[in-house]
Amino acid sequence: MKKQLLFGGLLITLFSCTRIDAGHEGILIKQYGSDKGVQDVSLVTGRVWYNPWTEDVEQYATFIQTIDYEPFNVNAKDGSEFIVDPTLSYNIVPGNSPRIFSKYRKSLEEVGLTTIFNYVKDAFRLQMNKYTTDEIVSNREKFETDVQSTLAKVLEAEGFHLDQLTSGLQYPQSIVSAVNAKNTAVQEAMRVENELRVAEAQAKKLIIQAEAEKKANELKQQSLTPLLIQQQFIEKWDGKSSLYGNLPIFYKSVQ
Repeated sequence: MKKQLLFGGLLITLFSCTRIDAGHEGILIKQYGSDKGVQDVSLVTGRVWYNPWTEDVEQYATFIQTIDYEPFNVNAKDGSEFIVDPTLSYNIVPGNSPRIFSKYRKSLEEVGLTTIFNYVKDAFRLQMNKYTTDEIVSNREKFETDVQSTLAKVLEAEGFHLDQLTSGLQYPQSIVSAVNAKNTAVQEAMRVENELRVAEAQAKKLIIQAEAEKKANELKQQSLTPLLIQQQFIEKWDGKSSLYGNLPIFYKSVQ
């Protein structure tokens, strides 16, 4: 019994056990021995026993990682300076963890913040050098598609899958000022045009009113016949005789 306990204690001393979490790939790394540097990394899953004196276990997440990088400057073909504020979502292609670790010897977080960030910057600089400022402004969607395609090919070759890339592209201040000035001019032109339309409508309204009044007056004048005037006089007469000239007459001729 004592020998069994002693042997068990020796195993615990010589070996450690860990479990590879869900959504991760385990990498068994040999720190010493003839295989170091050649075949010193292997893919492991589930529960893993290893010798902590000569081996180590690293875990790489296989689910999507998202990194919001710091902004950086990139020059267009004609020298204009743009600001890129990228956000990248990517993941490891299953089974590639040992190859990635063998090449970079870093944690996945370090790889994402350093190596992959350099790939992102290179992709933007490569494509930006193919476009002038005007071409980027007028063909932004194509430019960003080209950047994403370039980066996807590089990451695929390294064992990664590009899920999404947003550029956060910011135009030079000169372009922003020009666009704002153009928008202001367009808005001012629209305002003046609307005011002109209102003025024209009001003028037409006044003309129509004047024509209507003129027509009414003409009709009124046409209706004032001598007989009608005499009738109106009779309706308003108070019964007293009015004298015009030397003879007492009731009505004065209307010419």
